[in-house]
Parts: sequence; C-alpha cells; structure tokens
Amino acid sequence: MPDDTQDVISGGHLVAKALKAEGVDRIYTLCGGHIIDIYDGCVDEGIEVVDVRHEQVAAHAADGYARITGRPGCAVVTAGPGTTDAVTGVANAFRAESPMLLIGGQGALAQHKMGSLQDLPHVDMMTPITKFAATVPDTARAADMVSMAFRECYHGAPGPSFLEIPRDVLDAKVPAQKARVPKAGAYRASTRSAGDPEAVERLADLLVHAEKPAILLGSQVWTTRGAAAAVDLVRALDIPAYMNGAGRGTLPPGDPHHFQLSRRYAFSNADVIVVVGTPFDFRMGYGKRLSPTATVVQIDLDYRTVGKNRDIGLGIVGDAGLVLKSVAEAASGRLNGGAARRKEWLDELRAAERTALEKRLPHLRSDASPIHPYRLVSEINDFLTEDSIYVGDGGDIVTFSGQVVQPKSPGHWMDPGPLGTLGVGVPFVLAAKQARPDKEVVALFGDGAFSLTGWDFETLVRYDLPFVGIVGNNSSMNQIRYGQAAKYGKERERVGNTLGDVHYDKFAQMLGGYGEEVRDPADIGPALRRARESGRPSLINVWVDPDAYAPGTMNQTMYK
Repeated sequence: MPDDTQDVISGGHLVAKALKAEGVDRIYTLCGGHIIDIYDGCVDEGIEVVDVRHEQVAAHAADGYARITGRPGCAVVTAGPGTTDAVTGVANAFRAESPMLLIGGQGALAQHKMGSLQDLPHVDMMTPITKFAATVPDTARAADMVSMAFRECYHGAPGPSFLEIPRDVLDAKVPAQKARVPKAGAYRASTRSAGDPEAVERLADLLVHAEKPAILLGSQVWTTRGAAAAVDLVRALDIPAYMNGAGRGTLPPGDPHHFQLSRRYAFSNADVIVVVGTPFDFRMGYGKRLSPTATVVQIDLDYRTVGKNRDIGLGIVGDAGLVLKSVAEAASGRLNGGAARRKEWLDELRAAERTALEKRLPHLRSDASPIHPYRLVSEINDFLTEDSIYVGDGGDIVTFSGQVVQPKSPGHWMDPGPLGTLGVGVPFVLAAKQARPDKEVVALFGDGAFSLTGWDFETLVRYDLPFVGIVGNNSSMNQIRYGQAAKYGKERERVGNTLGDVHYDKFAQMLGGYGEEVRDPADIGPALRRARESGRPSLINVWVDPDAYAPGTMNQTMYK
C-alpha cells in the first residue's frame, strides 16, 4: 500500500496519518462503502478499528474515550443514515464538553446535487452541535483538515468537530509532496490559561476572609485534570466541597472536606460560593438555588458560560486546575486561623448531612420486595473499589444513584451529562474498558436506557471486555411516568411509558455473557460478586419497585 516512501497517497491514508499524529489509537465505526479507505489507512498506521452495531454507539464510545483518556475520541461513519445515526452521540458530547471528531462519508463531489446514494447536507446538520463542521474539498487537504478539526475541539471549552469527506476525495491519490501531513505535537498550541492574575488575587482574598465558603467542583475539574489542585485548595483553605458530573471522585468518600447531601443547605447559607466548571443550567436551578446574599464566583473554560442566567460577583475564564492552583498559592499563609473559625460551619454541614442520611436510611437498608432502588444503589456503592469506574445510564434509577454512589477516585464517574441522553451505558463501558483495561467497570442501567443501545453488549462479548452490569428493572420509563401522574392524574400515568417484563439476564446469556436475576435484596451483593468473578460481560437483572421514585425525579423543574 502507499506510504511516505512512495510518490502518491490516498485520502484515507492521509486521514489515518493525521489521526496518528493526534495520538488516536482506535476509531469506533460501523462500516460503509464511503469510508473504507480510512480503514485501510488505519491498518497501515497501527490504529485499531473497533466495529459496533449502531453509529450512535460509535459516537458515544468516542465521547467516552475522550473522557477517560484526555485525548480526543474518533468515530467514523458512512454517509446519510450512518451520519444521522451518530447525531445523538455528537450532540451529547457537545453539551458534555467532550472533545471528539466524527468523520462522515459523503457522495462523490462529481455527483454533487445529483441525488447520489445516501447524500444529505451533513455539514448543515452538524454545525449547530459542533465546534467545527466542514467538508474536505480536496484529497491533498485531508490530513490538514483533520488537524484543523482537532484544533477546534480545544477552542475554549472542549467539544466535538465534524468532517465529511466525499467518496472520490477520500479514494483519490495525490502526489505525497502536495499533501500537508501534520507532525505530532507541532500543530496545536496549549490552550491552558491560569486566568486573570488580578481576579485570582481577588478570589484568594474572598476565600481567606469568608466565614461560610463552599465550592462546587464540576466536570471541568476532571477535563483539565485539575483534581490534585482542587484537593490542595480545599484542604489548605478548609473549604467544604461538593462535586457533580465528572468532578465526582475528586475527593474520596470520608475525606473531611467531602460533602454530598447538604448541598442545598450549603448553597442557601454560604457567604462565598465558588462554582467551578459547571454552567448555571437546569441542574443548578439556572443559578436561582444559590443564596442571593452570597458572593458567587464562577470559573469556566468558556467565557460565554460565565455569568449566564444569573449575576456573579467574580468571573474567571481559565483552566480549572491552573486557576485553583494559582488561588491556593495566592492565599498561601493567609488563612489566619481560619480553620478554627470554620469548624462551626463544617460541623453545621455535617449535621445537615446526617439528617439527610438518616431520612433515607430505612430505604437504604430495606428488605422489601420488590427491591427499593435505594437498597440497590447502596449495595452498588458498597461493591465499588478504588479501581471501579462507575457508569450511569438511565433516568429515575440513575437519579437515585447520584445521591448514594460515591466513586473513590478522580475520573471514575461517567454519566451522559446535561443532554440527559439515554443509551450511553454500553458504549461508555466499551470505551472505558478499552482505554483502561486495568480498571473494573461497573454500569447501572435503567431498563429503558439499556434497550436503546443494548445490542452492543455483543460487541463487549466479541472484544472480551468484562464488566459488571446491573439493570434496575421496573418495566417502565419511570421518570416520565411520575411526571404524567403528577400532571394528568393516576388514570393516565401509564400512557406511552410502560415496557415489557424483559429478562435481561437471559439476554446477556444468549449473547455469551454472564446473567443472573435478583428479586431478594439479600441476593444483590452475592450476585455482583459472582458477576465480577465470572470474568465476562455481565447483566444482573434486579427487579425494583416501580412505585418508588427518586427525590430528583419528583422535583424536576419541567413539571413545575
């Protein structure tokens, strides 16, 4: 095949060279005639081609791979329906600020507007949900435009890019000297910023003098690999920390500065609130859940997010890890006995944590059958080790888990993010296990969520990727069911949201994995351990109470 020693090179091989220069070691794909020259190039460049059963899975896996590794993920799909199938995965990465490149096929330029097979205006469709979307117009530009797309992934807050490559552009060969092939490490500048020094000094001063500070560590703490800096700051300045999204696990459970259940109380009573890498979106009540008298500080990679939906006292645009490190350095030696001064505030928050825990403790230990979801997620939390990456894919059941499950290390929590996409679970497991084969992966699915992409359980079996999967099965789309009952009455609560009683344990067995059914809460722990010991992809089908709803479900703003 053509390579650098020969006179000509194809578009597909140029794409593969550019992927290699970016550090991409695998692509996620579903085959199509428009894109196979990229496969040929990947084989020559030593890039693994991971084939899945649905393009949505390919896109979600590329997103998940980026989250786990810190390097951009890549999915390659064919034209038309191949690209439209991937739209949901790209949109999810866009809202979750995950850097990935989707490459889509396209009909030949020579047949432009003639009605070629699977021809659609992909770029027009992808532009609103990407940071960059373009057509590769010439074979010699293929590698150059791949590198351009990767640069745009990291402009401000990270996100996805899209390239479509017409079939004749991809398959054509050009003289090697005509093509610009990016050199690894030589075509992208660092985008890391430590923020405005004056603003950093002001934040340090605010935290030193605060009586009741609180900090929310969001997904960008993990995106920027700033966990160590965040931990150093909260410990040095004695600040209670709350975590959400991929920021979960920044502080381990049991750390004296790790808080979870008292967030609303803290944000209602704090005098300084620092929000790191989290927009004031629906998860934050659009900023209205923060005390109106507190000084609110927002740190974010994207200037458009700072001050959006509510006024702030101070905004800093920059890399979360670098900003927090700079603040800690600026405040060094200036706490002036603040640790003793804040003991009463920390004790106040711990009391609120205990009250919240005691309120739900009966459900966490419930021996009821059908199984209470709190009991299930409590068992899962006890099952996790420091090496367990937790994946949540579902509505009501994952809302329960968000209050109970505590990852024990940074980067060990994966959920869809603010788009709320169901179906990310299996592709996130695929990406996480391939990126970190040394880690255990534990995934909790709602039965509705698993149904969307569950056939790629076969992909996990085919690639021999063991994980512990749990389906919280209530035969319902329960988060929606609750809203319908609240809005239209009990007599209409079951319209369009009731599923069959599916034995997902048997589904796993059919595809070559490990499966087990659980109806007694005492059997949950042993079943999880047997799944771990099986060394295979697994599904533990746990029948949970369909009439138990998570507090987060009952408080959804869309129903108010």
